Amino acid sequence: MNQSGAELTIRTRRAAFNRAIAEGDLSAITQVLGRDVVLVTGSDSAVVSGRNAQLKAWKREFASPARAVYTRTPVSVTVSRVEPVALEQGHWQGVEARSGKALAAGDYVAKWREVLGEWVIVAEIYATLG
Repeated sequence: MNQSGAELTIRTRRAAFNRAIAEGDLSAITQVLGRDVVLVTGSDSAVVSGRNAQLKAWKREFASPARAVYTRTPVSVTVSRVEPVALEQGHWQGVEARSGKALAAGDYVAKWREVLGEWVIVAEIYATLG
């Protein structure tokens, strides 16, 4: 896949991940996460290691009465010319699901890898800035 095709695929998969969060769709989230994905949270820098651990965290979030919806908005996606990896950088925002009230926001970076023809997230780091 050429670089522009990979970038479009990654942006499309990010949009699908955003929809999955909004809809509480664990199955769709599973499709975007690599097996050994690592997430570093924005506020306390907790490390969530592995797809199963992240799915458990999302399941708890979706069941919470104070559920939040998180949206990631990519600013740039840079595809490697030498490895099947890409770096996504952007902004994120969390809002209260019921009211739409802004809860937190910040910046993020995500590393993607093409595995068996599919682009999956292998690492994400979030910083809460507002």
